[in-house]
Amino acid sequence: MRMGYDLVLEQQQKLIMTPELKLALKILQLPTIELEDLVKQELETNPVLDVIEDIPEEKPEDTDINIMDKNKLLEEIDWKEYFQYQGKSYCLENAAIEESQENNYENYVSYSDTLKDHLLFQLRALKLSKCERAIGEYIIESLDDNGYLTSSIEQISEELSLSREKIKKVLKVIQTFEPLGVGALDLIDCLLIQVNALGLADDNLITIIREHLDDIGANRLHHIAKKLSISVVEVQHYSDIIKGLEPKPGRAFSCGTDNRYIIPDVYIEKVDDEYVITINDSYSSKLMVNRYYKNIINNGDKSSDTMTFINDKISSALWLIKSLEQRKNTLYKVVKAIVDYQMDFFEKGSRYLKTMTLKDIADEVQVHESTVSRAISGKYAQTPRGLFELKYFFKSGVGSQSGEDISSESIKKMIKSIIDEEDNSKPISDQTIADLLGRKGIKISRRTVAKYRDEIGIPSSSRRKRY
Repeated sequence: MRMGYDLVLEQQQKLIMTPELKLALKILQLPTIELEDLVKQELETNPVLDVIEDIPEEKPEDTDINIMDKNKLLEEIDWKEYFQYQGKSYCLENAAIEESQENNYENYVSYSDTLKDHLLFQLRALKLSKCERAIGEYIIESLDDNGYLTSSIEQISEELSLSREKIKKVLKVIQTFEPLGVGALDLIDCLLIQVNALGLADDNLITIIREHLDDIGANRLHHIAKKLSISVVEVQHYSDIIKGLEPKPGRAFSCGTDNRYIIPDVYIEKVDDEYVITINDSYSSKLMVNRYYKNIINNGDKSSDTMTFINDKISSALWLIKSLEQRKNTLYKVVKAIVDYQMDFFEKGSRYLKTMTLKDIADEVQVHESTVSRAISGKYAQTPRGLFELKYFFKSGVGSQSGEDISSESIKKMIKSIIDEEDNSKPISDQTIADLLGRKGIKISRRTVAKYRDEIGIPSSSRRKRY
């Protein structure tokens, strides 16, 4: 065996993703909000890229160039000739998002009080000393979004250099504020504050809250009845009281900075008997290369560093415009295929949602499944039946005797409907639900029923039982 260093020539086939291809894949995957951020960033860094508010009318002497042929311009472009024909054709066509959709007053969110604003208003309405008011404001600022006190009385006392008794006195006042339960140290304290304020507290209820919350959650009412030497019916009454309390008093209020907005990427509207699909690209559809650089290209020295820089920036701008157009076309084709496949859903409702996979749509659009996955990732559609994430329409399902698959969403609604009609004193088991669905021609196992029931937040039959 000979060991050493040699030079060897060999041929290999490799798939290398160019920066342009990576950008195109990234743009396809981005939802509208993030896409607009990317376009704004490109506008800031690329001087040749521009946005036009009003697209000028094309002159008769201008020559049309199909936007789908832009990829040809990326190879050996004669920029002087390019700028001679630059006009409306080099801008992405406007998606025609109606002004009523862009400027709809429902899109504006009015300011709403936060939990701390609500509590500070109540605090300032009381006749308190300057010191007590300062303590109250400090306590309120120490509450989390759910209304729980995040600092201990000892910590607040040390921070303000005041006695614990003064802190406790003001805290007791804040615990009487609306919503009931604010200022609590933990869940047990929160529930006790509420039952005391509502006048519902007795020895048994306080004991159950302090020692048997886990048993209430698991519906082990016989265990509690045995411990307290009371009837199961009484325990059921106490359980109903506890479940009617609010474990997170502050969640009914705005968190201030925790607002999340969803801008639909696609609008699906029914016009007469046809569904019309509009892609939301009202911002990116107005991109073009700035005409100012026409003179630089015509009069500049092509061998200069400036000309090289401008050529690179123009290539980058054209590739961005081309990628945005490809995203628009791909997203339109995917959504059109979804609408055609799920027509029963749009016409009749969610019970008629069919099982659908990425492969079904990929075969229809004639692209790879990964392309469909990127096209629907994080995107939402405004439909006549509400706002839905595009992933909502891709559901697994179970077989039926008719040979057609039924989506999991439809099965979940059937399960919920069956449980809503059950006798609470004799709740239906998962196996019984599976048998009932089997009589309707739906082949489903008990484990699948349990899985779907958990996903829609319905407890097991043992926890649903009432006495």
